[in-house]
Amino acid sequence: MVGEAPGLAFLVGQLEIDRFRHARYVSQLRHRVTPHHEFSLIVHGQGGAPDSMRVKMILPALTEATSPFFRPIKYSLFPPLGLATLAAYMDDGDEVTICDEHVEKLRLDDEPDLVVIQVYITSARRAYEIADHYRRRGARVALGGLHVTSLPEEAAPHADHIFMGPGEDTWPQFLDDLKRGIPMPRYVSRDRTLAALPPIRRDLIKRNLYLVPNSIVVSRGCPHVCDFCYKVAFFQGGKQFYTMEVDRALAEIDRLPGRHLYFLDDHLFGNPNFAAALFDGMAGMGRLWQAAGTVKSVLEQPVVLEKAVRSGLRSLFVGFETVNSANLQDQRKYQNIGRDYSEAIRRLHDLGVMVNGSFVFGMDHDGPDVFDRTVDWAVDQGIETATYHILTPYPDTALYRRMDAENRVLHHDWDLFDTRHVVFKPQRLSSQELEAGYWRAYRDFYRWGSIWRGASSKAGLRPRLRHLAYAGGWKKFEPLWDLLIRSKQVLHALPVLETILTGFGSRPAKAESAARLAPNAERALSEASVRVDEELHMAGLVGDGNRSGGAPIELRS
Repeated sequence: MVGEAPGLAFLVGQLEIDRFRHARYVSQLRHRVTPHHEFSLIVHGQGGAPDSMRVKMILPALTEATSPFFRPIKYSLFPPLGLATLAAYMDDGDEVTICDEHVEKLRLDDEPDLVVIQVYITSARRAYEIADHYRRRGARVALGGLHVTSLPEEAAPHADHIFMGPGEDTWPQFLDDLKRGIPMPRYVSRDRTLAALPPIRRDLIKRNLYLVPNSIVVSRGCPHVCDFCYKVAFFQGGKQFYTMEVDRALAEIDRLPGRHLYFLDDHLFGNPNFAAALFDGMAGMGRLWQAAGTVKSVLEQPVVLEKAVRSGLRSLFVGFETVNSANLQDQRKYQNIGRDYSEAIRRLHDLGVMVNGSFVFGMDHDGPDVFDRTVDWAVDQGIETATYHILTPYPDTALYRRMDAENRVLHHDWDLFDTRHVVFKPQRLSSQELEAGYWRAYRDFYRWGSIWRGASSKAGLRPRLRHLAYAGGWKKFEPLWDLLIRSKQVLHALPVLETILTGFGSRPAKAESAARLAPNAERALSEASVRVDEELHMAGLVGDGNRSGGAPIELRS
């Protein structure tokens, strides 16, 4: 053990030091005595200070983010909250840094003691390169994230430790094991809870490099289990959906400066009781916020939706996914089956909420006409922005297993699994038709003529101006976005976003709409909660003892 007096302690093998902390290497004496990255030389903290270690957390750039042919704004929206969350578990004496390669250059000539890398599928190659580099330099490397969870055997050779699933339970365990000198090579999440989640280390986030630094996550996972969804694979082995305590979520929101928030939750409305309490607590905060929800939640949770609008909801990401109803059953997108998409959009627009519609091309019932049909429908509905994807069979998803069994997966070049390239054999389209149609859909939706047509569907000048500004600003001013990002001034565009979200000063939706949409508010909220319980039970995510009762949900075709 390191003594109390200052000085050097030569340690061989596994060490039981306080959280395996150490401050700095003495460069002229820096030698490794084992091949497994054990530190042979530790400098004890001077003056009785606790030992500490240098921890470098890295979000490698997604492959497509490095291409000169794509606008960079998409990759300068949100900071890496996952890494900032893990950083919150470190000791105060640790020297922790976060590097997001999408917005800053990654230094590779430093000497961190512990390197933590978050891996997505299209950043896997880059992540492994970085991991191998730092292991050669003697650092201890930990890998985690969606791709590591899906393909642990692929990731393991590049790391000392891999983490499968969310890290709220495994990361503290790893740090404790490290302290006791018995860290394991693999950690698998089982105990899913956010009860002991510490406040995110937002001091490590370089706010000026992001358009939306005030991003936040108050839940994990989703109550639905769509076949193509990567997150289902990430949360397997434990609870697929769980939330923070409302008071803790509100405290985290209160820490954020300014007005604008973006909830990055997969489904903020997934637990109606939690969502309603959260929105009640946010009322009066003066916030403007954006989030993701489902068609089902918009149609069946009118009271919760009204509470959301009262608390500042102004834009909602909605997964419509397809205009071919037969595709929904194939992909187990049960929450959309039989739902009136147009009514959901009308309800949101009536409440002053803009819609970002998500659509996936290439499902088995999609033919050559799917692109024009989808774009025309979205424009006619007045959807403000649209996000298009090519169906992608991510590893360890139900979609991948089905396509692999049918010998339809074309290759395993993960760089191309970016929802912009065709990596499987479509049923009713050629690969060329699918890829060309995807790009054409984007061009057609964001033509000025389409933007104007969509804006014209709105009643009143301010809603039309907001539509023009939001849709046009996102796609038609890419050179300006590029300039702001390269000059590291992108945060200065946030007031413009806030002005657009407010509708240039238009009043919020009327409070009476809640009563009009749901005369019996408490009954509607209770029924919505029961339906969520039933869906979780059908998906095998909760047992009978955790259900609140009620009839099974009706799945209409």
